[in-house]
Amino acid sequence: MSIQKRLVGSYFVVILITVSILEFLLIVLVNYYYFHNVERILINQAELSASFFHQYAADEDVEKQSERLLNGFSHNSAAQVQIISSNGQLLQDSIGLPTGERMNEYPDVQEAGNGKIGIWKGNEPTTKEAVLAVSYPLQTNHTTVGVVRFVTSLTETAKTVNQVSAIFIAVGLFVIAIVAVLGIVLSRTITSSITELKSAAEKMAEGDFSVRANKRYEDELGALADTLNTMAAKILQNEQLKNDFISSVSHELRTPLTSIKGWVVTLSATEENDQNMLKDGLEIIETETDRLTRLVDELLDFAKLDNGHIALWLTPVHLQGLLRHIGKQLAPRAARLRISLEVHADDSLPVIHADENRLKQVLINLIDNSLKFTGPQGSIKVYAHSELHQVIITVEDTGSGIDEQDLANVFQKFYKGNIHTAGSGLGLAISDQIIKLHHGQLKISSKVGIGTKVEIYLPQ
Repeated sequence: MSIQKRLVGSYFVVILITVSILEFLLIVLVNYYYFHNVERILINQAELSASFFHQYAADEDVEKQSERLLNGFSHNSAAQVQIISSNGQLLQDSIGLPTGERMNEYPDVQEAGNGKIGIWKGNEPTTKEAVLAVSYPLQTNHTTVGVVRFVTSLTETAKTVNQVSAIFIAVGLFVIAIVAVLGIVLSRTITSSITELKSAAEKMAEGDFSVRANKRYEDELGALADTLNTMAAKILQNEQLKNDFISSVSHELRTPLTSIKGWVVTLSATEENDQNMLKDGLEIIETETDRLTRLVDELLDFAKLDNGHIALWLTPVHLQGLLRHIGKQLAPRAARLRISLEVHADDSLPVIHADENRLKQVLINLIDNSLKFTGPQGSIKVYAHSELHQVIITVEDTGSGIDEQDLANVFQKFYKGNIHTAGSGLGLAISDQIIKLHHGQLKISSKVGIGTKVEIYLPQ
């Protein structure tokens, strides 16, 4: 069953139950109001008649004055009035029923004969018409000497009640119809949005991430449309990054391989006594091989990190020794590039628990990036200090800096601010993940033309 049918069905059932309960209560109240009002009128008339008898005719015989009593009691009443003796015999009737009839068979007459108000609702035996009868005792010195009985037809009252009930039912049906129509309209506003979202999701599932879900309203479905559109935009961005990555890696692999192959061919044709040519060729082959090895290592590291298969080998690490060792390792390259590389490692630095090889990998990657983007006569400073139960290692350079729009994406896998920049675009992403595995944080701040500052926060 579709959502629209369930929504409309739910609305219809709820309103049907609600309207039915209200209709039932209203009809019951209308019945009570009209019939109780008729009963109250008859009771009032009977009480007035009995009061009149008690004040002005209590000393006379009921049977002898029955005609006069009937005229007085029926003068201001539209109901049928009967005067009945204490033994239940009909003495007078306002509509001319024959006298002498026994009235004891009626429950209201029996109640009045016992000194109580009698009320009876039923069908008249002769006409089968619904009537309401109220009998009131006529008493002298607390003794019942007769009964006055008021009888009225309920036909017109029932007809009025039925008409009012019919109006209520018609209004209820009208309300149900309106709610049903509104339910259909409302459900369509929901299901149409869902249908559009479903269509957009199906196209995205087929690989068309250029499609966008239509946002109709600022509600949960609108938020879902925004989420789908954001997801599609992210996937498109990742697809572009992936394509750029493949292009970049292809270029990175082809360049050293071409160089290696070219030198292998050159060296194969070189005379044996040309030692200089042989030495230069082997150095270039070694350099390009190292470059390929670093690229493959980055890819392997990234695959392990992405799959959660990388594990840290935590040991006590003396940061002073680690930083000085890295400084010595990269000093020749910095000197060759005419860049000042300064490493400051205070002997008071605490010993931390970390994976020394992975930490070294991160620091070499950061310094390598600084060397790539810092020109001759520039400087790179590496220093560390402890603060609030953590150690902060800083790599700061005076290089070209990172553009603000690229700064937010530098930790994203495959991202390269400049597609022509050498490397896979994975170095910073891998470094960030390694520091996070150490429960630390990697922060970068940079200004174009001024330089870049990278801070590594590690717990003590």
